[in-house]
Amino acid sequence: MIQDQIGIPACFTGEKPTDDTTAVTKSGQSVFMSVYRTKLADQSRLITITWCKNLVLHSLSISVEGTEGGSHYCKVELKPWYFWRKQGCKSFTVDGRCVDVFWDFRAAKFNGETEPTSEYYVAVVCDEEVVLLLGDLKKNAYRKTRCRPSLIDPILVSKREHVFGKKKFFSKVKFDEKGKLHEISIDFKTSCLGCEVDLEMEIRIDGNLVVHVKHLQWKFRGNESIQVNKLRVEVCWDVHDWLFSAGLRHALFIFKPTFSSSSASIPSSLPESSSASTPLSCQTRSSGSVEGFNTAGSSEFCLFLYAWKVE
Repeated sequence: MIQDQIGIPACFTGEKPTDDTTAVTKSGQSVFMSVYRTKLADQSRLITITWCKNLVLHSLSISVEGTEGGSHYCKVELKPWYFWRKQGCKSFTVDGRCVDVFWDFRAAKFNGETEPTSEYYVAVVCDEEVVLLLGDLKKNAYRKTRCRPSLIDPILVSKREHVFGKKKFFSKVKFDEKGKLHEISIDFKTSCLGCEVDLEMEIRIDGNLVVHVKHLQWKFRGNESIQVNKLRVEVCWDVHDWLFSAGLRHALFIFKPTFSSSSASIPSSLPESSSASTPLSCQTRSSGSVEGFNTAGSSEFCLFLYAWKVE
C-alpha cells in the first residue's frame, strides 16, 4: 500500500536512489524516469535515467544495476547560475569497471518539460564503448567521448512519470521508439444521478476518447484493451487511493503496447477477485521480471503514470 510519508527523489538529495517507485515527491515537483536494458561490464544490466524538476533547477541521476542486486549511482544538477559549466563528465565504478558519464546542456531546450527536448546529449561509456546515448547531439557525443558505439543497442524497458493535477492529468509518450509522440490526458469527473453523485474517468489519446469508466467508485481498478494507430495497447488503472485515502495520494495508470508474439506479457484481464482487492502497484511487482512484466527478448515497454491528485 502507499505510505503516508512522501519521500524526496534521490535526484534532489545526496542519497542513493531506492527501488520504491512510490517514494516520490513534494507537491509541484516533476519526476520522469526511463529504464533501459543494455550490456555494460560484460553483463546485461538496467540503467535508470531520472530527470527531476522543481521551481529552482533540473536534476539528472543515473543508476546502474549491480550484479548482486545493488545499484551504482551518479548525479548531475543543472544549476541555473550563469557561471555553472553546463558541459562535463563524472566517473564511478560498477563491479570494478570504470563508467564515465558525459553531458552537454549548453544549448539544451526543455520547453517546460522535465527532460530536455533537443540540443543536448548524455552519454554513458564503459570499456571505450558508448553503451547508452540520449539526446540529439550524437555526433558531438562521439567526438567528445572518443569512443565507439556499442554493438548492442539499448532496449527501452519502461518509463515512469509523476504528474500533478486536480481533475486533469497529462503526459506524452511514444509507444514505438520510431513512432509518433502521443498525448495522453486523464480527466476525473463528477456527475449527478438523481440524488446520488457518480464518479467518471475519461482517458484520451491525441484527443480521442479510448477509455470511459462510469461508476468509478465501484470500478476503481480495472483494465481495457484499446487501439492506437492499429497498435494494441493495454491500459490498466488503480485509482483506489484517490477515492478512499486521505492526504496527497496517487493513482497508477499503466500503458503497455502489445504485439501478437508477446500478447501474453500482460494479462488480458485481471481477475475480479484480485483486481478489486489488490493494489495495481503490488500486482506489477509480483513477478520477478522488470517492472512486473516479462520484457526478455522484447523491445516493448510500459509507461507507468503516477497521477497525484492535489486538492
